[in-house]
Amino acid sequence: MNNYPFEFDPKTPFIQQASDWIADVFYERLPEAGFELRDEQIYMAFQLERAYNEKRTIFAEAGVGTGKTFVYLLYAINYARYTRKPAIIACADESLIEQLVKPEGDIAKLARYLDLTIDARLGKSMDQYICLNKLDDARGGTEDLEAFGGVHASLPDFVNNPGTMQAFQPYGNRKDYPHLTDEQWNAISWDVFQDCLVCSRRHRCGQTLSREHYRKAADIIICSHDFYMEHVWTYEARRREGQLPLLPEHSSIVFDEGHLLETAAQSALTYKFKHSVFESIITRLLQGEIRETLAVVIDEAIEQSEKLFDMLAAGSIAVEASDRREVPLTDELLRELDRFGALLSGIEEELVFESGMFTIDAYQLTIVEEHIEMLQLALRLFKQPQGLISWVEADKDGTTLVIMPKLVKEVLKERVFSKQMPVVFSSATLSVDGSFQYTADSLGIEDALSFSVASPYDYENRMKAVVSSESDRALKLDMALDRLRQSRGRALVLFPSMEELRWFQGEISGKAGFTEFRFLFEGTAEISHLIAEFQNDESSVLCAVTLWEGLDIPGPSLSHVLMWALPFPPHDPVFAARRRESADPFWQVDMPYMLLRLRQGIGRLIRKRDDEGIVTIFGRELEEEAILARAKAVLPAGVTPESLFWAAN
Repeated sequence: MNNYPFEFDPKTPFIQQASDWIADVFYERLPEAGFELRDEQIYMAFQLERAYNEKRTIFAEAGVGTGKTFVYLLYAINYARYTRKPAIIACADESLIEQLVKPEGDIAKLARYLDLTIDARLGKSMDQYICLNKLDDARGGTEDLEAFGGVHASLPDFVNNPGTMQAFQPYGNRKDYPHLTDEQWNAISWDVFQDCLVCSRRHRCGQTLSREHYRKAADIIICSHDFYMEHVWTYEARRREGQLPLLPEHSSIVFDEGHLLETAAQSALTYKFKHSVFESIITRLLQGEIRETLAVVIDEAIEQSEKLFDMLAAGSIAVEASDRREVPLTDELLRELDRFGALLSGIEEELVFESGMFTIDAYQLTIVEEHIEMLQLALRLFKQPQGLISWVEADKDGTTLVIMPKLVKEVLKERVFSKQMPVVFSSATLSVDGSFQYTADSLGIEDALSFSVASPYDYENRMKAVVSSESDRALKLDMALDRLRQSRGRALVLFPSMEELRWFQGEISGKAGFTEFRFLFEGTAEISHLIAEFQNDESSVLCAVTLWEGLDIPGPSLSHVLMWALPFPPHDPVFAARRRESADPFWQVDMPYMLLRLRQGIGRLIRKRDDEGIVTIFGRELEEEAILARAKAVLPAGVTPESLFWAAN
């Protein structure tokens, strides 16, 4: 049986045959179906042919409207069938995943117009699923009981019924509960402190069932950058514990919006610790008949852990526009960390003797040993502060210590880019000032192919732009209202932080003028639901923090992109560490980050050839001529911004 959409000749190299068929698709099949013949798309196809043939990494920078998604999907699907291993398409976040797989998305279009059956399955991040135990806890609380009761009532019968499930039935996905706010969802969703290995309900968990389903995909598994990096980071540990890795062996990887991969890698390579979790895990050892010396050192370790976290809560420093609190590495803190590490070593030594007596359940012992090993590895990072980034997060459930290695490129180089497989970075913004070196250096990529093709759209006649350095918030509100009236709503308002978005949301509530429009705010519902509402209600205004990249809404519903401030990185511990390592922090760290995001934000406006609209950019930093010049240079060729001035009435 021929597994390919073309007649396969075993005497001819496969990639050559696949490329010939893909060329026919772009030259003939798609134009016959009404699609435009695009030279940029065909050029990209020939570039990817080399990457797949030589199993190389490639930076594929292609502007809006070049049809880059079709190109990488066709190569990924054919190569997956040739190798009999699925391809991984890793998107920057969950909203991008939804756009790829929606009924009118690119996968559905290829299947329809090329008469292909494409087996594409979602591998969503763990925090996109309900935790049944947390749901029970939330239902026993005093807040949002109606919302949580509705979630519980919607669960399939087999979840709480001992009967056997006859077929795969997906459930518990964030998208299934669009009306829950992010705060409500966080109260019932999986988090890093859930101990799934010993959960009695794990075989009926929506997350577990979905994993068994997507692992069987023949063509494509679509996941987020975060989830892919979680797979990389936990691969060896899961194998040691006798578990399957999060993702199966795969044939190629496409990182869509690949310029964001470093952030996802850092997020995955973090250690998170909480006193209550440590106590709950370590006290499992006390359930058996253990020697007194082990019991004593366990009690001392619990006491020291509590002391440490009290010290972290009291000594951490709040950071503006960030939920990460700085941790000053004082001599006192380092001494207490050393003492905690010594107590953990004492437990490890006692467990050597205890394991020979078989008084502790072997499975529980393995879990505790893994947790202690992870703690010790994290504590050793404090001995090398030059390679460490740490911070504290505080919420109603207590204090969390987060420890992150400063550089992730060594791990990426070893575990991702050393593999002999095609790796495609796809984005409209991979280069800075025409060079891919900034992205390559941050990811540890030493050898890569690259190309760049511009958008074919007529920005000069389709896009208008204005810039303003106004810093007074009250005046900015008046200016924003005037700009929204000019576009009759139909606007995406982008903020650099949730703190700024919430301030804006509070200020316009009931304010004269703003009530003319329906505002949708990120965080008040599931993000793809908000996007659909925005697209269907043409005069609405969507306010967001995470939609600088990837949002694809062609047509009049998005006719105005308003940036409330330039998207400079926050002054939190992660970027503070990068700045300390730089000879010129502002121009080597802050500006490249801001310019990439600015380009992405501008790219949300024109999504098809006949789109048109306006871009409004606020930023007090635009007072400086050098910054203004760089911001103007980011605009598409032919678009010259006007300066917007405003006077108080």
